[in-house]
Formats: sequence, structure tokens, C-alpha cells
Amino acid sequence: MDILEFFGGMGFMHICWKEVVMLLVSFFLLYLAIHKKYEPLLLLPIAFGMLLTNLPGAGLFHSELWSAFIDPSSPMYHSYGAILKEGGLLDVLYIGVKAGLYPCLIFVGVGAMTDFGPLIANPKSLILGAAAQIGIFITFLCANALGFTPAEAGSIGIIGGADGPTSIFLTSKLAPHLLGPIAIAAYSYMALVPVIQPPIMRALTTKKERAIKMGQLRPVSTTEKIVFPIIITAIVALILPDAAPLIGCLMLGNLMKESGVVERLSKTAQNDLMNIVVVFLGLSVGATATADSFINLQTLMILGMGIVAFGMGSAGGVLLAKFMNLFLKEKINPLIGSAGVSAVPMAARVSQMVGQEENPSNFLLMHAMGPNVAGVIGSAVAAGVLLTMLG
Repeated sequence: MDILEFFGGMGFMHICWKEVVMLLVSFFLLYLAIHKKYEPLLLLPIAFGMLLTNLPGAGLFHSELWSAFIDPSSPMYHSYGAILKEGGLLDVLYIGVKAGLYPCLIFVGVGAMTDFGPLIANPKSLILGAAAQIGIFITFLCANALGFTPAEAGSIGIIGGADGPTSIFLTSKLAPHLLGPIAIAAYSYMALVPVIQPPIMRALTTKKERAIKMGQLRPVSTTEKIVFPIIITAIVALILPDAAPLIGCLMLGNLMKESGVVERLSKTAQNDLMNIVVVFLGLSVGATATADSFINLQTLMILGMGIVAFGMGSAGGVLLAKFMNLFLKEKINPLIGSAGVSAVPMAARVSQMVGQEENPSNFLLMHAMGPNVAGVIGSAVAAGVLLTMLG
């Protein structure tokens, strides 16, 4: 009897075809992270979290607990205390996602690694970064028209910002049941920036436009770099309070870096803190990709609309740069507009790469970093707008 109970308790005895499919998907994502090196820092823990949550009988994540947590009218409504008592390891780690803790801590690290100098030197970059967010709002409208609720549509649209932590932050607030597919879509498309963006950039620009050379950026003083995060935090938080957590953490990290008086904290934010949070975030986000929530038509629609959102965001920055050139004496190379999505610094490197294909002496990297870091701010602001409208 004991032997029968032992075999009866094996996961092999309870696994279904959907869970087999999810395990294969997790293996594929691990392959992409390890062999292809596609965003491995987050894709690897996300894929492993997906592996863990789809092992039958392991009891690491309980989606039913979180469904009840989401709906206060449910007779099974749970508090965080109940999650801690009844949940598994991944349930406990997921509290940091649900509370919005992990994305904000990652933004502290991102801020500590970001140089806003190119943006300060060329404020027009802020407009290009804003234009690249158009994909978010167009996709929001399209998703809503296709039958998704406004909250779900907003969560799908934010994929167009190419900002993983922001996508996770907003989705955990508006549509946590979609967190798995949206997070995987966001990080997958971030990793595929060098594949997705160049065809769009070439299709929307002429050879002459791609060869435009831009002058050297002016030097930016230390005082400007210190004042910038303080002013941006105050302005954005006063106009859009819901964006304050992301913007505030981003600018805190940047201020620690630029002030020069807390070097130890800055290095901790860039390295130790960032690495620890990435592990917890990846595992807990991957845990939400259960078989029931992932294998359906809705997930395929999210993946499809996500790439449309990303493509439209890239196109929006390029087209606005072309429009601005109609009025500017010193022309902008439209390629830097595609860097307005917040995949830092990969999108800026793609602008540099495509520009040098037409003119090997063209150096667009620092110019593209302006819209690129503006895109980080823009996606956080867009998330705040959606949260204010839909939250």
C-alpha cells in the first residue's frame, strides 16, 4: 500500500498534455536564454519559474489563491497573510510582484546605470521618446476593440514600450491574470530588437536620411545631471501621481549615481540589489505562466498584438523625426527616433548599426541614447496614464 501511495503521489501520474506543452515551452525559453543569449538575465529565471509552476504536485504556486485574492467579492478572498500561510515558495515571492515592489527596485538599479546626459544635451530627444509610446495607446484601442477589457487592453498595450519592469508593474495592477504571457512577450521582443527594428527603420527612411550626420553634443555639467532627476520626479509626480513609484525609483537611482556622495549605494543598486531582485522577479513572473492561463487563443492574440505595439512604437519615433526635419535647420537622423522605445541601450545600438551601414563615419550612438533614455521615462509616464484611467 505504501508503495502504491508513493507511486500515486508522483507527478508523472497527474501530468496532463497542457502541462507537457508548458514544460516544453520552458525548455525552449531556457535554450534561447542560455544558447542564444536572448535577455538571459531575466529570461532564464522566468523560464525556470515556468518550469517549476507546471510541475504537477510540487505545490510551488497556487493560481487559485491569487484569483481569490484579486476578487474581494469571492468567498475564498485571501489576504497577504493567508498567502504566506497557505501558499508555496513562488506564491510568497509573487507578493513582491503584486505589491509592485520588484519593478520599482529594478528601476532604482536602472536609474543608477543610466546617463541622462545625452537627453539633457538635446532636449528634443524627449519628444522622440514620447512619440515612440504611440504604439502603446494605438494597441490599447485595438485590443479593446477585439474584446479585451480596458484594463487588459492597457496591459497589452504597454508591451509597446519595450520595458519589462513597467509591463510587469502595470499588468500586476490592472490584469494580473495576464502577467505570464505579457511579461514573456515584453522580454522576448526586447531581446529581438536587433531583428525587429532594422526592417522598419529602412522601410520608413531613404538612403539619404539614414546617412545624415549629426554634430557633437554639448558637454553637460554635473549640476545639470544632479538637478535633472529631482526636477523630473517633482514634475511627473505632481502631474501624474500614479507614475510616481516608477519615476521616483528611477530618478533616485540616477541621483545616487550623479551626486557622487553615495558611491557605495549606487554600486549596490547597480549590482547586488539588481541581481537579487531579478532572480525573485523572474521566478515569480514565470510562475504565473500556468498551463490553464497560457495555452489559449488569448495568449496568441497578446503575443501578436505585442509585436504590433512594439513595431508601431519604433515607427512612431522615426516618423516624428522625419516630421521635425521639415522645420529644423540642423537635421536629425530619423534612425535615432526608433530608439525612443525603452530597450536601453540595445535600441540605441541598433540605430548606430543601421546608420553606419549607409555611412561608416556616422556615429549616432550618443544621439540615439537621448531618445532611448527618454523612452524609459515615457513608458513609465504612459503606465501612469493608463493606471490613472483604468486602475
